[in-house]
Amino acid sequence: MKKILTSAIILGVSATLFTGCAVRPTAGALYTNVKVPVTATSNAKSTKVGVSEECVSILGIVATGDCSVANAKKNGGISEVSSVDYKVKNILGIISKGKTVVTGK
Repeated sequence: MKKILTSAIILGVSATLFTGCAVRPTAGALYTNVKVPVTATSNAKSTKVGVSEECVSILGIVATGDCSVANAKKNGGISEVSSVDYKVKNILGIISKGKTVVTGK
C-alpha cells in the first residue's frame, strides 16, 4: 500500500512539472505541435496575415518574447481582425515555443 501511495504522489508531481503553462489548451506529455483558435470576428474577408515573434519558455521557469495580437497586427499591417490563432510546440515540457497568427485586412 505504501508503494502505491508513493508511486501516485511521484506521478502527480511529475505530471505537474512536465506540463507547462505556456501550452494551451492541449498538451502532449512527450511532444505537442498544435494550432488552436483564439477568436474569430464577423470580418469574413481577410487579405493579410500577421505573425508575432515566437515566445519561448524553458522548463516553465524562464519565458521571453512578444506573442501579442497587437504585435501580430503590426507585423501584418492589419487594422481589422478576422481571426486569431495560436501555434504551440512543446518538447518534453523542457522547451515550449508559441506564436500568434492574425488574419484580417
